[in-house]
Amino acid sequence: MSEPRQTTDSETNPLLKAWVTPFATPPFDEVKPEHFLPAFEQAFADHSAEIAAITNDPAAADFANTVTALERSGKLLSKVASVFYDLVSAHSNPAILEIDKEVSLRMARHWNPIMMNAVLFGRIAHLHENRANLGLTPEQLRLLERTYTRFHRSGAGLSEEAKTRMAEINERLAQLGTSFSHHLLGDEQEWFMELGEADRQGLPESFVASAKAAAEERGMAGKAIVTLSRSSVEQFLKSSARRDLREKVYKAFTARGDNGNSNDNNATIVEVLKLREESANLLGYPTFAAYRLEDSMAKTPEAVRGLLERVWKPARARALADRDDMQALITEEGGNFKLASWDWRFYAEKLRLQRANFDDAAIKPYLALDHMIAAAFDCATRLFGITFAERKDVPVWHPDVRVWEVKGKDGKHKALFYGDYFARTSKRSGAWMTSLRDQQKLDGEVAPLILNICNFSKGAGGEPSLLSPDDARTLFHEFGHALHGMLSNVTYPSLSGTSVFTDFVELPSQLYEHWQERPEVLQQFARHYQTGEPLPDDLLQRFLAARKFNQGFATVEFVSSALVDLEFHTQPASAAQDVRAFEKKELEKIGMPEEISLRHRPTQFGHIFTGDHYAAGYYSYMWSEVMDADAFGAFEEAGNIFDPEVAKRLHDDIYSSGGSVDPEVAYEAFRGRPPEPDALLRRRGLLDDAKVA
Repeated sequence: MSEPRQTTDSETNPLLKAWVTPFATPPFDEVKPEHFLPAFEQAFADHSAEIAAITNDPAAADFANTVTALERSGKLLSKVASVFYDLVSAHSNPAILEIDKEVSLRMARHWNPIMMNAVLFGRIAHLHENRANLGLTPEQLRLLERTYTRFHRSGAGLSEEAKTRMAEINERLAQLGTSFSHHLLGDEQEWFMELGEADRQGLPESFVASAKAAAEERGMAGKAIVTLSRSSVEQFLKSSARRDLREKVYKAFTARGDNGNSNDNNATIVEVLKLREESANLLGYPTFAAYRLEDSMAKTPEAVRGLLERVWKPARARALADRDDMQALITEEGGNFKLASWDWRFYAEKLRLQRANFDDAAIKPYLALDHMIAAAFDCATRLFGITFAERKDVPVWHPDVRVWEVKGKDGKHKALFYGDYFARTSKRSGAWMTSLRDQQKLDGEVAPLILNICNFSKGAGGEPSLLSPDDARTLFHEFGHALHGMLSNVTYPSLSGTSVFTDFVELPSQLYEHWQERPEVLQQFARHYQTGEPLPDDLLQRFLAARKFNQGFATVEFVSSALVDLEFHTQPASAAQDVRAFEKKELEKIGMPEEISLRHRPTQFGHIFTGDHYAAGYYSYMWSEVMDADAFGAFEEAGNIFDPEVAKRLHDDIYSSGGSVDPEVAYEAFRGRPPEPDALLRRRGLLDDAKVA
């Protein structure tokens, strides 16, 4: 009798088996938390063996055996990590978050010896020195330059002693970034405010419906709650007539990560800044910002500060004028209090109603989520010829997630697009785009799997989710990122989709927002969720007229956050030992209106403290906005927002080229010239204030 056959992990672990799902997508319905650590173990081992083979290759270094071989390595690691990090962000649980602590440390320990491998870097550096004689294609040349830069900036050229210290720093930063995000999620999960009947004054029916859905999601059926998701908080602050409750919600929202409890992020920030400064010094840079910005379009902290200050002055002047008008409104109504931060959105809505005869509540019934998804798809079809068909046979990580197959002009499969739109306790706040698989053509066509994750409020009792104008803009923004991933047409995975400079990556997303607020789009897709009636022309005109309202506030809220980020990373880390005192000092320095707070206070500033992708780089949204405001002008000048020739240039030069072309070259190829900086001020309605300031 034969022995029973031992099954191996690769036969039982769904992360290690071949995926026999449609389009070889992750089998989320089979994946359990206990599958991740064994899968990571295997992935780390495979990748280390692949790197060792490249490093120890006895043949002289050439592009194929070094750079291309690096591009082929780590496939299993990419596969496992993409599934894991999707769940960490979009549908976590205590087991996943516990594994995340270990994985973040293991990931740093895995990558450190690779990125600081002197022999491997020697092979890359040799090719880089001789790049002019290698007969490379433009894309190969770009890949070689980016690979060399990545290794050089990771410390591959440092002394052994400095490398050891750099590895320690990277490991600790990985742990701290994970802690920061877990703390933030913890504060967001723990807080909610129940709304009794008397607490609902001024709240539109759609908000109450969403508040009931949020309560149901937390096991409180029949009740209604405000949560700390931005969609919930901002709508409550705009609508609630209860000033005491606005104050309570506002203070809870701005105190996330700063409550002196086990989720407090102050000490984490101090240590992160200290370690970032040390790592920059090891690499020969005076500050982390100098290090970070060298590899960007901006190049220097001075260039960033110049842009932010150019925008700050007119924005602040506009915000202060609006503040005075709101204070007058309070006085007119018989209020004997001074406008406070928790009052701004409420009175801004009243002021907008007075000036433009428009408030968000009037248009929300016309911005049903499904209609806005259809609008985003239709614009992509008209611009780029791609089509979308929903698939019900692709495994997903939560029942709310929807999947569409994307086909190109030729009718061939191009990508899958996953949309995960609703807030829930297992999801971190915010909105983002990511991928489960990137486009590449190195060994045959690989179609991407692209994700949009949002935190919109869910409709209750079968009612559709109704979006605010900000939510609708967010949907188009993230879909612009998604298009960058779906339309990518490059050979090498490292240059795919959104693998571009941080201050260029927001161009495709912010540019796409322009279509959401165009009359041609709204007339077709903004339809009343109950009657199907199109948006009345009068309301459309009032909405368009009101778009530039409150831009002083929105710009101040953003630019102040970007300036604080820049100061955190240009001043010595010792200056921020007391994070609250540092924040207060910097805001006083720029003359921050006391009635407005940062869009992201430091202890909740996940962009810059959960990892370093946006550290010293939050300005990127505004840097990209200079380009996006200017870029949309190309369609306006053509007299058609779907002009085929302009759309083809946009596709070829921006959306499909990924990181294969220098961004300045890519932009000028599309526009025929560098961007015109005043386009940003014009778009925000701040140009007159800029001339006065």
